Amino acid sequence: MSNERKIRVGITQGDTNGVGYEVILKCFTSNDILELCTPIVYGSSKIMNYHRKALGIQTTQLNTTRHAGYVKESTLNLVEIINEEVKVELGQPGKQAGKAAFMALEAAVSDLKKGDIDVLVTAPINKDNIHSEEFSFPGHTEYLEASLGDGAKALMILCSDKLRVALVTTHIPVAKVAQSINKEDIVEKLRIFNDSLQRDFNIQKPRIAVLGLNPHSGDNGLLGNEEKEIIEPAIQEANENQILCFGPYPADGFFGSSQYLRFDGVLAMYHDQGLTPFKTIAMNEGVNVTAGLPYVRTSPDHGTGYDIAGQGIASELSMRHAIYTAIDIYRNRKNYDEMYQNPLKKLYFDKGKDNVVLDLTKIEDEEPLG
Repeated sequence: MSNERKIRVGITQGDTNGVGYEVILKCFTSNDILELCTPIVYGSSKIMNYHRKALGIQTTQLNTTRHAGYVKESTLNLVEIINEEVKVELGQPGKQAGKAAFMALEAAVSDLKKGDIDVLVTAPINKDNIHSEEFSFPGHTEYLEASLGDGAKALMILCSDKLRVALVTTHIPVAKVAQSINKEDIVEKLRIFNDSLQRDFNIQKPRIAVLGLNPHSGDNGLLGNEEKEIIEPAIQEANENQILCFGPYPADGFFGSSQYLRFDGVLAMYHDQGLTPFKTIAMNEGVNVTAGLPYVRTSPDHGTGYDIAGQGIASELSMRHAIYTAIDIYRNRKNYDEMYQNPLKKLYFDKGKDNVVLDLTKIEDEEPLG
């Protein structure tokens, strides 16, 4: 039996007045996930126990520690990072909850960079509550790009078994979408999306559909020129770079006719264009994946759920899928990198250069590939 440790999944508590703790706790009412990973919640044992008692949730045994280096396998762990009293007001937004959410996120990201955890799963935050001098970002994706990217660009992907949607623009006002779109960004997003579909989702030759910006994809310029002047040239350049992408497709007909089933991924121009149909199709099992960064991060695709917080009716399926997806992506990346880290040498001759002669009679003595 291998002595290799299980994948360590860091889970941030999210907004302490929302459904974050509820969906986390519900994931660990049985031991099935514990067979796959070592879960480590970043938060407060007092706040967790408050939610557990208020909701009447019985979980597996909890190991509380001050450092991720002292966690135990085959049990739910909690890294204590809240040293001050935080009043829980279920269903109510508040700056205390936002500060506690940021403290958990900051500690988890630090441990991720140090290698104390292998992947990160974030519970929902309230973007207004968490906003401060320390967190001046529109959301998780932008914060993680700045904290973990080391110059790399992040891409938001919402995924389920049937659909994967990526976004060109994310958390910006609709009034600024058109002016924020350019050919270079679309090409870059297509490259990141294509790489993620191959490396993270194990799809050999992914096919990507690109949505138009305007109704009816501009109707040949009648309803807007972004398709002809920006999106179509971006698709052409991406195709020239060996990325299989097609479009631009009008968003309404594309989803209404289930054309998305013919593609491995869909690139939408703005937040609601992609997320509205996605959440309609896959709300309970959808997962938010941050692609393009050196680290794996996922989250459930729902928000803080203030309207149902404390009622015991929040579904844990999206959080459960987020944990499973993080584990899958971590394994897929590892396998992909091992597969391509030592590419085969060229077996043809370049005129005028020194060449290695391949002795076919010795191939049977070599180590098998894979």
